[in-house]
Amino acid sequence: TASSYLSKLISQLYVFLLFQILGAVILGFGIWILADKTSFIAVLQMSSPSLKTGAYILIGVGALTMLMGFLGCLGAVNEIRCLLGLYFTCLMVILITQVAAGLVTYFQKETLKEELSHIVGSLIENYDPLNDDERNLKDAWDYVQTQIACCGWTGAKDWESNEILASQSMTAYPCSCSHSSKDSQVDKGFCKLDVPVNGTATYADWPVHEQGCMDGVEKWLKDNLGVILGVCTGVAVIELLGMILSISLCKNIHSEDYTKVPKS
Repeated sequence: TASSYLSKLISQLYVFLLFQILGAVILGFGIWILADKTSFIAVLQMSSPSLKTGAYILIGVGALTMLMGFLGCLGAVNEIRCLLGLYFTCLMVILITQVAAGLVTYFQKETLKEELSHIVGSLIENYDPLNDDERNLKDAWDYVQTQIACCGWTGAKDWESNEILASQSMTAYPCSCSHSSKDSQVDKGFCKLDVPVNGTATYADWPVHEQGCMDGVEKWLKDNLGVILGVCTGVAVIELLGMILSISLCKNIHSEDYTKVPKS
């Protein structure tokens, strides 16, 4: 009946509107990765071209999702089957791409961990608070160590490779690693040890966090794994729902058109 068809159409328009919102969220997330300058994402984005490429892909997917939501609305309201078919095809491609990206990330996690270790190791080795080159990158890493309450990638020992600290016989330490109250107002650069023994020291003498940032990041991921999986599952369900409804409406339009053919 007309009322049941209208209610189905309205429900499908809600789904298409939901895709507009979903596309805007994905688009915004991609832009945030490129614009962010004060988090672990910033460290990766400025050090690894692959993450920057991923951000551009997210922006593209977000824009495409919003466009598909608009075309889906247009196809549903005007009963244009080709637009609904295009909408279904694009959704299927996006869903397959997301699943493939998730599988690649999962099976390449050890490779990604090694790449991260190399990126952070190089950053720590060349860290110089007086050098303005790559200032945003250094500030981002200081922010990470302060917020996660960690030091180095695997631990404070990583900072022994820093050329400036080595030249000072390890009598200074990264302020962003400190758990001392006297350093609470300083979150970047190097701080001096109060009483270095015999003018030399080791990382074990520093008043810094014992946890490495790798453990801190992994702990954060484990603590928020439920939220991450929930969001990914929700997105996949919405996409599947959109595919099912677009096909349903497409068939409905076909059957409606067929019944309107004049009888001879």
